[in-house]
Amino acid sequence: MTLPIDYVQRVYAGVLGKIIGVYLGRPFEGWSNERIERELGQVDYYVNQRMVGRPPLVITDDDISGTFTFLRALSDYGYDKLITARQIGQTWLNYIIEDKTILWWGGMGNSTEHTAYIRLKHGVPAPHSGSIAVNGKVVAEQIGSQIFIDGWAMVAPGNPGLAADLARRAASVSHDGEAIHGAVMIAAMEAQAFVEPNLNRLIETGLSFIPTDSVIATMIKDIREWHAEIGDWRASRTLLDKYYGYHKYGGNCHMVPNHGVILLSLLYGADDFQKSLMIANTSGWDTDCNSGNVGCLLGIKNGLTAIDSGPDWRGPLADRLYLSTAEGGRAITDAVIETYHVVNTARALQGDTALSPKNGARFHFELPGSTQGFEAAPGALGARVRLTNEVGHSRDGIRSLGIHFQDVAMGTPARVTTPTFIPPEAINMTGYSLVATPTLYASQTVHARLEAGPANDLPIKVGLVIDVYNGADTLTPIYGPVATLAAGQAIEFAWEIPDTDGQPIAAIGFELSSDVRCNGSVFLDQLGWSGTPDITFKRPADAGSMWRRMWVDATDHFDRWWTESYRVVSDKGTGLLLTGSREWTDYDVRATLTPHICTRFGIAARTQGLERFYALLLCADGMARLIKALDGETVLAESPFEWQLGDAYAFELTVVGSRIQGCINGRVAVAATDELAPLRDGGIALVCADGRMGTNEVIVSRRQAE
Repeated sequence: MTLPIDYVQRVYAGVLGKIIGVYLGRPFEGWSNERIERELGQVDYYVNQRMVGRPPLVITDDDISGTFTFLRALSDYGYDKLITARQIGQTWLNYIIEDKTILWWGGMGNSTEHTAYIRLKHGVPAPHSGSIAVNGKVVAEQIGSQIFIDGWAMVAPGNPGLAADLARRAASVSHDGEAIHGAVMIAAMEAQAFVEPNLNRLIETGLSFIPTDSVIATMIKDIREWHAEIGDWRASRTLLDKYYGYHKYGGNCHMVPNHGVILLSLLYGADDFQKSLMIANTSGWDTDCNSGNVGCLLGIKNGLTAIDSGPDWRGPLADRLYLSTAEGGRAITDAVIETYHVVNTARALQGDTALSPKNGARFHFELPGSTQGFEAAPGALGARVRLTNEVGHSRDGIRSLGIHFQDVAMGTPARVTTPTFIPPEAINMTGYSLVATPTLYASQTVHARLEAGPANDLPIKVGLVIDVYNGADTLTPIYGPVATLAAGQAIEFAWEIPDTDGQPIAAIGFELSSDVRCNGSVFLDQLGWSGTPDITFKRPADAGSMWRRMWVDATDHFDRWWTESYRVVSDKGTGLLLTGSREWTDYDVRATLTPHICTRFGIAARTQGLERFYALLLCADGMARLIKALDGETVLAESPFEWQLGDAYAFELTVVGSRIQGCINGRVAVAATDELAPLRDGGIALVCADGRMGTNEVIVSRRQAE
């Protein structure tokens, strides 16, 4: 597999096409064609602000979360092209929080994905978890396999055979039959779209990987004949409904009719990004799913130019997307970050080193048009800001983020920020909730480089700023270093984030100010931070609720009204309360824990989801154990330790390199060296099984690798 020379930009276009399509179709998902035409008319652009309640454009959605989360199976299992359905199913169990994230939790036998998850949870491995034999034909042939499939195609550019194989295994975790054929068809087409510009040849490629007598293949043949004979897409949509509609294919959201909408949209859209999305969305049924697949394929096939040739699709979303999973540190992300995850997965599959623009800066703007979540902050008091992505003004790369300002003066600053945690508009998001941990913490050092525009007529003051939640769950700014830049002058900031008393940091950015009115530009070259923080997690003095939202709640009860800051309750089995990110590597985590009714309790480090971590536990059989969770649990070390319900115990878990050590009440209880598939990074967690425990603070201290 040779990566195309423009591979990174084509993946970026595919990611953008996916999220644009999903955001476009999400507000009226499930509507009929008749209702859409009656209430919205032809859908040519985003309609969220026309809907009841004016929902935000950027939302949490299963199509997006599943697509970019399930693909992590490849990195989690060593980038093996022969990854199994069983391993992908294990990835589901690691990243999905039951009843909370990624999936539609519609119930056993009602939601296909929920049904498959229950099978996995109760020990039915993939592919049996999604099979017709176990779940029945109707449940197994719904649309979910197709909506999650784009990532598997994007890591196999120009290799439709590999894409089809990966898609078949990934889809079989939850689906079977025609649902597999539809997923394979889309994946093969998208993979080949990196190297083949002709749509009909792409369709032939896809068809070569599915049975010729399948319903999907037969329907595609009919649609292509209708397209050749009928010039009106609506007339063909009527025929699609007549012969392949929901009345023919049951369940809540069957693969067959919705796959038909995708093919119809591609053929009648004639390579026009806006027209194809219009047909996919105006046609009705599962609009966000169909539109997302269409957008991704056309993004890959025709690149950024196709997306940018129509209305401004990209400006309103500013690259933003959410991945609500048990790995909370990946939740607040953007299309550029996810592009490089996809690209580097593909590079690893063929033995190439990872790409890391501008020495690993989180925000580097190296992809054309990218803004990576940066937007003008509301309440700029009269100053006007326009953001662009431009060539130049970069020390280590090619591009930068242009911040063009007008009417900045005393009392009318301009601010641009990007989210680092759940933004205010997403706190009470309806539908799929947003589960996240911050990406930025107190004590971490932020590095940034900026340049003043060469044509600026006056100096401009530029300062770093973070927005921090307070007790009213609103944002309070904390200001960092400020520099006054003359025209063409550059500055490099290094700012250690101050203590926030346990409140999460919601955004980071810059404030531009001046003593006299001025206009001009500032170019942000790069911004980033890394490493483990020194931080104490606790109830802030002014409380509020967002400090609790810093933790991914994979427990049965994590209520706000108890005396302890963190009372963790698991009714049955093991519950985890997690925070932190994969940037954390070597550190101590400490907490004084009080067990009540429970069979084991403790703390975890290097958490990478619900089933990948190290934990120091006190267990009901009177043993202290150091366990490794990775496709099941392995006891790395154990020793006797007497403990009583109701007493407090000081836990300390240290992870440095491959060495793991657990101390309880100041003495070493267990220690081990893990050289077999070690977990090298990740956040922390509180762990409780079959009952309740509590603590008031959790302390993380960075350590140096030995």
